[in-house]
Amino acid sequence: MQEPSVVEQLKKNFHDNVPTGTEIVRVALSEFLGKKLDNSKWIKANFSELVEKVQTTAYYKYLEYEASAGAAAFREVFLPMAGKNGTAVDLMEVFENHFYDLDRFFLGLTQGRRPRAGGAFEYVIREMFQTLEYPFTAQAVINGKPDFLLPSADYYKRNAMDCIIFTIKRTLRERWRQIVTEGTRGHGFFLATIDEAVGRNDLDAMMQSRIYLVVPKRLKVSNETYATALNVISFEDFFKLHLDPSMERWKAKKVPPFV
Repeated sequence: MQEPSVVEQLKKNFHDNVPTGTEIVRVALSEFLGKKLDNSKWIKANFSELVEKVQTTAYYKYLEYEASAGAAAFREVFLPMAGKNGTAVDLMEVFENHFYDLDRFFLGLTQGRRPRAGGAFEYVIREMFQTLEYPFTAQAVINGKPDFLLPSADYYKRNAMDCIIFTIKRTLRERWRQIVTEGTRGHGFFLATIDEAVGRNDLDAMMQSRIYLVVPKRLKVSNETYATALNVISFEDFFKLHLDPSMERWKAKKVPPFV
């Protein structure tokens, strides 16, 4: 059996020492929520601030774990190459001989940070939805694969018009158009983002496709384009005007899991 390459060894040791995105977000959430973990009213009233702070904190926590795991991988892979009694000069020679392995390893770390940032944003919302006990199916395959289908994929099959489709994209560019294929029969399309640069033309096009842009309250208030767009709402208004009324309706209809 062929020995794993130096890059493969570095990657394996690195990933063995880095917590999952979900674990990191849970640590960040617990720091911010503290004793308010069971206070759903407070969480919903402060959801915008929590989303921004927790996802930023989670990302920087990942960078801390990244540095620690990288150092551990170097010790595990390179120190034996320098020999039991190896000197700093011997270790530098090892690094020199594996310069391009290091280059590939660090390139992989750099390329992985942007998806990590987007993942942190999604993890935060998912964890907070679960904390608030909102029912959903994650990554349901309908006509596309939205991040959240509320209340469930099973109910969508029976009554799609009474469901909420909620998708998360940290930054948009032209990718918002993907949501149109992520189920065309839902009661509402909601696209959560912290992108500050969605233009008026895109917002108008979203309006034509019945898409609401859900942003932190800070952006809704401070961004002039967002402030005047009828289909841009804060997370707090999403709960108050859309999700919570739907929850009451699903409960009244005894839609699972409210049987």
